Amino acid sequence: MILQAAGLAVLAAISPTALLVAAVYLGSARPRLVGTLYLAGAILMSLVMGLVVLVILRNTGLSHRSAHTPRYGLRLGLGIVLLAAGAVLAKRKPKPPDPEKKQGLVSRMIADPAPASAFVVGLLLFAPGLTFIAALQVIATANADIEYTATAIIVVVIINAAFVWLPLLLHLVAPGVTTARLTAFNAWLRANGNKILIGVLLVAGVIMVGNGIFGLAGG
Repeated sequence: MILQAAGLAVLAAISPTALLVAAVYLGSARPRLVGTLYLAGAILMSLVMGLVVLVILRNTGLSHRSAHTPRYGLRLGLGIVLLAAGAVLAKRKPKPPDPEKKQGLVSRMIADPAPASAFVVGLLLFAPGLTFIAALQVIATANADIEYTATAIIVVVIINAAFVWLPLLLHLVAPGVTTARLTAFNAWLRANGNKILIGVLLVAGVIMVGNGIFGLAGG
């Protein structure tokens, strides 16, 4: 259960936006403080939403052995939604940037890095996406005890925030090199972020659909 959830969490962690924000914060006047508060917001949101999703799914009884068909039916449904989201993004042409368009709330907060706003940005950016929910669904619907479930949740939350704590950790070891590499990598991310997101959604969708079909067929 943990391996499957961790695999989906890896896909959820692949967020060009999260890494772009990390690069901006680590290049600010107070990189470690701002980066740490950004990480705190990301971890808190991931943990709270993980527990909320867990409670909701557990209360539906999907972790019971008798709920084999509904459990795998839910996984199949999530997989179809992920594939549909990926297909919609693939068909939609990215809009060119409009210099006259007002910046959103997150963009304005990122433009002026500060500890308090970095914490809020972490909360906003790490509101659960479909892939993260898919990882939590695997945990919530497993017939596991509370210790094993808690371990799985912690593993998924840590992996989900990897694009925040990993750059911060590297910055602590080699600040100059990390900032330079992130700045150079950001240009590629900005150009290919949409393709990365589409790929993540499609791969996660295939995994969930395959798991759902396999579970239903074996039921």
